[in-house]
Amino acid sequence: MPIAMTLRHLTPSDISTMRAMNAMFGEAFGDPETYDAHPPHDAYLAGLLAKPHVIALAALVEDDVAGGLVAYQLDKLEQARSEIYIYDLAVAAAHRRQGIATALIERLRGIAAERGAWVIYVQADYVDPPAIALYEKLGAREEVLHFEIDVPARTGNSA
Repeated sequence: MPIAMTLRHLTPSDISTMRAMNAMFGEAFGDPETYDAHPPHDAYLAGLLAKPHVIALAALVEDDVAGGLVAYQLDKLEQARSEIYIYDLAVAAAHRRQGIATALIERLRGIAAERGAWVIYVQADYVDPPAIALYEKLGAREEVLHFEIDVPARTGNSA
């Protein structure tokens, strides 16, 4: 039986939903420190949600955030086109295996088509077989290496 869910493209007025989505991400990823310990102020979140290159989608079951997706549209310099990168995608444990992640990606595909994006891409960890299976069902697999390069510490205010 299909789940009764609403997909919402978040706007600057959806601060409480974005905060609930961040809490869900922290729990789903087993990383509450990153998502909950130093929450940005409302004006920061509203400013980000107002940016056209930031795409935040929430899957709501009743009024609860059951899943979420955050993606960024990246304009390219080598050609007049853009790509969309899925940065965060998760579904709350109680709502998994109900098609929520697929629905979020399908909604993003529609947004990407409206914007004329070239492709959507996402990374998956080898230790996450369900994510790998989902992405293989929806797209072509590429083997890449991912590196994180440290940034020197800055002084001054951060959001």
